[in-house]
Amino acid sequence: MRLKDKVAVITGGASGIGRTTCLKFVEEGAKVVVADFNEELGNETVAMLKEKGGEAVFKKVDVSEFKQVEELVNFTVETYGRIDTIFNNAGIVKATPLLELEPEMYEKIVKVNQDGVYYGILAAGRKMKELEIQGTIINTSSIFGFLANERTFSYNASKAAVKLMTQTAALEYAPYGIRVVGVAPGVVDTPIYTPLKEAGKAHIMTDKQMTKQFTAPEDIANVVAFLASDEARAINGSTILVEDGYTSFK
Repeated sequence: MRLKDKVAVITGGASGIGRTTCLKFVEEGAKVVVADFNEELGNETVAMLKEKGGEAVFKKVDVSEFKQVEELVNFTVETYGRIDTIFNNAGIVKATPLLELEPEMYEKIVKVNQDGVYYGILAAGRKMKELEIQGTIINTSSIFGFLANERTFSYNASKAAVKLMTQTAALEYAPYGIRVVGVAPGVVDTPIYTPLKEAGKAHIMTDKQMTKQFTAPEDIANVVAFLASDEARAINGSTILVEDGYTSFK
């Protein structure tokens, strides 16, 4: 119960790493605001959390719009009286060769993955400072924020930006006791890889990790929960690689 009585916002909480992290946070005693654009899956996540005895609510949000992220933070405080953690996790990707990548698609991906994280950092940081809460802001980067990858130019650019935004925000928020950290997952067993599995080609990605297996979403959630806890108070500005050695032998 390392997060007992803490209030956490998790964007992209309707599925994948986000949903699994919501479940982990509830297990650790947190109250959770599940934030996502997908209302049906978001409410499904809330039902799962309540079945586990957790306290949770859903808030529909498009993280590419600052006003909606700001409203999300305000909603959280109105509902639970405070905000201790925001996990800026919502993200999208579309594999496209660079020569076929239209500006509209590039901008859409950057708007969610990069601007959405900025909006979360800004809105939550302002509210934490206002309420004098020494909270934690956690951002999802990626191994592809550290390494080049074909067909994901805009995704790579956005995730690399998240890494440096995390460092810079940590520096500026440190005087207020607000920590800003990140996680960089590797090849995680989420629906994004379902087509590869169905085609019998999952090994194309899993072979790039040391165990030759997908990383479980629970492994990412465990690290995020640790980072949100007081046990991680000496970690600030860092983006933690949770990638089963993916970057170590490239």
